[in-house]
Amino acid sequence: MSTAVLSLGSNLGDSAARLSEAVRTLGRRVRAVSSVYRTPPWGPVPQDDFLNIVVIADDESLDAGGWLALCHRLEDAAGRTREVRWGPRTLDADVVVVDEDVFDDEDLVLPHPRAHERAFVLVPWAEIDPTAELPGHGPIAGLLERMPDAELAGIRRVGHVD
Repeated sequence: MSTAVLSLGSNLGDSAARLSEAVRTLGRRVRAVSSVYRTPPWGPVPQDDFLNIVVIADDESLDAGGWLALCHRLEDAAGRTREVRWGPRTLDADVVVVDEDVFDDEDLVLPHPRAHERAFVLVPWAEIDPTAELPGHGPIAGLLERMPDAELAGIRRVGHVD
């Protein structure tokens, strides 16, 4: 059995519906789903705000590579294209952690290399697992306490997935 923390976000089309569909596709694997948060875009590309959630999921047969492949299938089903780095997306599905694995290859780095500095990951994750720890970085509650106010200012809870 492996447990993964997945970060899902969308800012193109019906973002709420895309997040709901991704959660439905994950099905019985889902252990917890955060509220939906409206978050400012991260990176240099001007674009609309994102809707973001974090999902904690379990699976008996998936390893880290399997979780990555599943995230890619979710993105493909949502019509994700990869034309502009950090650009608008129909669905962005990232593997944040799998169990306590530390992993680094050309396709996947665990824990996600920038999760510790991204409020749009840590805030929803803390909502559904306030005692969680990000391997190599410590408790996510402590990461949020040390996060600059500017990073946290634009994060707003706006609802739940259907």
